[in-house]
Amino acid sequence: MKARTGWIASLALSVAVAGCSTVNPYTGEQQTSSLAKGSGIGALLGGATGALADNDHRLDHAAIGAAVGALAGGGVGYYMDAQEAKLRQKMQGTGVSVTRQGNQVMLNMPSNITFATDSANLSQQIRSPLDGVRQVLEEYQDTRVQIDGYTDSTGSDSYNQRLSELRAQAVGNYLARGGVDFNRLIMSGHGEDNPIASNDSAQGRAQNRRVEITLVPTQG
Repeated sequence: MKARTGWIASLALSVAVAGCSTVNPYTGEQQTSSLAKGSGIGALLGGATGALADNDHRLDHAAIGAAVGALAGGGVGYYMDAQEAKLRQKMQGTGVSVTRQGNQVMLNMPSNITFATDSANLSQQIRSPLDGVRQVLEEYQDTRVQIDGYTDSTGSDSYNQRLSELRAQAVGNYLARGGVDFNRLIMSGHGEDNPIASNDSAQGRAQNRRVEITLVPTQG
């Protein structure tokens, strides 16, 4: 029994620490993935639950519980880790930035590659990055897609609001035409709200004219 228990415990530990020494291919730094973090928490919870079993089989149950808990804890984090890695690969050199907040992955598509000034027609330059996003979304079906359009402060509030809505819809419609289920897409325009730079300079206004795509797991 000790040998079997040790083997199961080793399995739990190996799953719990999987990815701990991952090297970020974009920074070269060591990082702990969401899989490792979630698996470690899951392993602890699973082990604690298994230890509540009867005395004769307490060690076996604790080890099995740790293994199962590790797998469950790492699920959503690993799912989003995989999407993030593929998106970073596909967005390299496109001008689209990829950031991560918790289990959400965000893509910032600036105006210089998305739309001409005062237009909601997609540029040719953004079509290839959007095709890359579409390919990832087709592979990972359990992800909702929030598409948010923004403008700078030039023009009236009502005009900017409508323009931002049209730009978000243009991106969403392109993804839908490529095969992404329309029901997964949430498109919103925010006009000149939520600026990420000052509208007092041309450079700042250019940064504020953008479309953001946020991928959110449907579970977890």
